[in-house]
Amino acid sequence: MDLVSTEREKSAKTLTTIIYALYAASYLIGITAIVAIIINYVKKEDVAGTFLESHFRWQIRTFWFGLLWGLLGAVTFLLVVGWFVLIADGIWIIYRVVKGWLRLNDNKPMYAD
Repeated sequence: MDLVSTEREKSAKTLTTIIYALYAASYLIGITAIVAIIINYVKKEDVAGTFLESHFRWQIRTFWFGLLWGLLGAVTFLLVVGWFVLIADGIWIIYRVVKGWLRLNDNKPMYAD
């Protein structure tokens, strides 16, 4: 691997770390998840063929499924079941961010989910 490829992958790994941080920060500042998903889609081609591609796929799926379950929880909130859906969704998103961040830190790809 040449120096340019190494620097490019290091830069992409830093960006992937920032994206995980944006998803984590969305619990305090919700707009950061939208920024993160936009970056995921804009930079997706830059990580194609690297172990980071699996992290981007993991992050994108976390966003969309988290949003789906969040909307379902909001719609059913008055039926009480929505409370449980929202709590489960929140825990699931935290799990996915932490799991992805830890595997990224170990330079490991994400497995198929």
